[in-house]
Amino acid sequence: MIHGYSRALILPVACGAMALAADPASAQVSLNYDSLSSFEEPLAFEIGEATVQIGGVVDVPVTLALDDGISRDDVNVSLVTNLDINVEIQIANRWNVGLAYFGQYDENTDDYVDNVAGFVRTSWGSLIGGNVNGLVREATRRRRGVGNAHLAFDDFYGRINQWGGSYSGRFGPTVLTGIVDGDGHFELGAQFQRPIGRKDYRLTTRVAKARYLAADGLTDFITIGAGAVAEFVYGSSLFDLGFGYENLKAGAIDLDRWYVSGGAQTKIGVLSLSVDGHYGELDGTSESSASLGVRYDIARGLSTILGVNTRKAQIARDGVSVVDEDEATATASVRYSF
Repeated sequence: MIHGYSRALILPVACGAMALAADPASAQVSLNYDSLSSFEEPLAFEIGEATVQIGGVVDVPVTLALDDGISRDDVNVSLVTNLDINVEIQIANRWNVGLAYFGQYDENTDDYVDNVAGFVRTSWGSLIGGNVNGLVREATRRRRGVGNAHLAFDDFYGRINQWGGSYSGRFGPTVLTGIVDGDGHFELGAQFQRPIGRKDYRLTTRVAKARYLAADGLTDFITIGAGAVAEFVYGSSLFDLGFGYENLKAGAIDLDRWYVSGGAQTKIGVLSLSVDGHYGELDGTSESSASLGVRYDIARGLSTILGVNTRKAQIARDGVSVVDEDEATATASVRYSF
C-alpha cells in the first residue's frame, strides 16, 4: 500500500500486469491497455464456484482541436464505453484458472475493439495466452496523466502482435513479466517497488523486439528498444522520469532514437492534477509532446475531467515518412466508472 496516495491516481495502471503476479486468490487480470480506465475497484460476486469481477467506464468527451483557425468542425462530441470482466475458479490443486475480457466502443469511430485471454495462476506465477501484447508495457510504464491527459511518444514506436503468450511472477518486491508473440518478437520487463512509510520508490526496466509500420503505411521497421523508469511517491504527490533508446531498421534504413519523459501528479482534496513532458530525437530530428490533466471528483465513480495535449514529430528519411504527427487538442468530459 502506498500511504496517503490516492487510489484514483494509481489504479488505472497498477491493475495491469502487476496484478497477474499477485496472490493467486486476489487481484483482477486486466486486458485494458487504453487510457480510459476505471477509478474504482471492480465489482465482485460469485456464480457457483466461480468468482466474477466487473469494472467499466462511461465517458462523454468533448474534444477541441487547437489551431490558428478554430471552426465548428474542430469540435467533436462522442460517447465512449468499456467493460472489463474477469472470471476465475480455483481447482483441486489450488491453481486458479480463468478468462479475462475487455471491450471498448467508441461512438466517434463507430468501432468496437476487444481483448481476450485465458490464464493459469499459481504460487510460482501466472501463464497467460491471448491478447497479451500490452501486459509488459502496463507493468513498467510511467504513470498515465490525470483524466484526459495523454503524453504522446512516451513509448517505443515498435509494437508486438496482439496474440501471444505471457508469464508473470513475483519474487519479493520484484515482478518479472515476459511476452512472446507468434512472429518471435518479445517484450521483457522488471519492476521493483518498495514502500517506506509515506514514501514509495518504484524502478522498472523493459526491453523489446517488435515491428513498426511507418507513417507512409508501407514501410515495416524491425525495432529493438530498451527503457527505464524511476518513480518517487510522497504523500499524495508522485514524480517520475523515464528514458528510452530504440533502433529501427528497414532495408538500408537504420535509425537510432532516444527520448526522455517526466512528470508530476498530485491530489488536493477532490482535485487531481498532472503535468507531463517529452523530448526525443530520431536520427537527429526532434520529437516533442506535453500534457496537462485536471480531474474533479463529484461523487463516487463520477468526475469531470480536462486534458490539454500537444504532439509534434515530422520525420522522413530516404523518401520514407517515418512519423508524421502535429496536433494540439483540449478534451473535457464527464466520466462515470464502476
